[in-house]
Amino acid sequence: MGKPCLLSQEWANPAFYHRNGQNLPFLPGVGKNLPFLTEIGKTCLFSQVSWKTSCPRVSAWTLSSYFCLYLHGFPMCDRPTFQVFFMFSGSDTGIGHALAKHLDSLGFVVFAGVLHKDGPGAAELRRSCSQRLCVLQLDITNSTQVKEAYLTVSEKVQNAGLWGVVNNAGILGFPADGELLPMSTYRHCMEVNFFGAVEVSKTFLPLLRKSQGRLVNMSSMAGGIPLPRYAAYGASKAALSMFSGVMRQELSKWGIKVMAIHPSGFRTGIEGTAEQWDRQEKELMENLPADTRQAYGEEYLLGLRNYLLHLPSHCAPDLSPVLGSVLHALLARRPQGLYTPGKGAYAPLCIFCCFPLWFYDFFISKVLSAGSVPRQLRASGDEGKNL
Repeated sequence: MGKPCLLSQEWANPAFYHRNGQNLPFLPGVGKNLPFLTEIGKTCLFSQVSWKTSCPRVSAWTLSSYFCLYLHGFPMCDRPTFQVFFMFSGSDTGIGHALAKHLDSLGFVVFAGVLHKDGPGAAELRRSCSQRLCVLQLDITNSTQVKEAYLTVSEKVQNAGLWGVVNNAGILGFPADGELLPMSTYRHCMEVNFFGAVEVSKTFLPLLRKSQGRLVNMSSMAGGIPLPRYAAYGASKAALSMFSGVMRQELSKWGIKVMAIHPSGFRTGIEGTAEQWDRQEKELMENLPADTRQAYGEEYLLGLRNYLLHLPSHCAPDLSPVLGSVLHALLARRPQGLYTPGKGAYAPLCIFCCFPLWFYDFFISKVLSAGSVPRQLRASGDEGKNL
């Protein structure tokens, strides 16, 4: 069985839909467009089966093609203008960086917001992308920079509006037990992952309203289900997910579609650098009360750093599933309200929603082994064995 491929490079190119001087999507049908339609059916469902052997087989491909389009939406939605504009935050590395490159290669106009305009990520975008791409200095926690980015984008798009805004910028923080995390970690995660995304959304909504465009918020599977060691990160992403749901309901009357992405673990560099780990670990240690430090013990606390060091090895290096979800959210006629790309993103969510909480907690405890045990619990266990 072949993999679904609703967003090939040709289909995602706006020039593909520019037919006979009209700027409307080219809707496939029968007759001369039948090969195109059956090709979609082949790609989506049974790409390894020959389809030219009989007329009934062609009819089957036609029906399967319409079925795929009904379920997943046509690759490109109705757009009254030929030039399509997108704006991303967090384009220095990871998903935002890859997405900006890909959409630029498809002929779209991309505004790539970066934390460091003179950094290596921004330099790579300027080097490898076309002149259509515009790199913006955008620290989403800085209201002045958000407003300046809005003025730059609005001057460029003018009355055409902005077709898509992707709130991709985010931080992980230091993965540790919620009791151990300093309040500054909670505040920083909320400031970047939630408040920053809300401010960008509110600022750019007038441009989305002009085009009846798309707002895509990059949340996380930790924003939909509770996961150990991600209290600060998960809480901020849960807030973003709820914000996305409410905005989806409220903005529908304006024709704006809002989507949330809940990816599983991908190797994006969100865990930060060794220098950042040192700073976060030092802050955690300095703010621990003496009795808490005594209860957990030095061995357990040092194990937190080891968990962070091994985190990338448990994440998928291939970003294509999450990129495909974002592209579908931006370009499909009927986008989904929630996307769960990546292995292990959907099953825990189903268990959390459909099973008793005790079963979910048991499942997570087995899937995510705790590793080292706090000193006080080890001592209690040893005493129990001696009785």
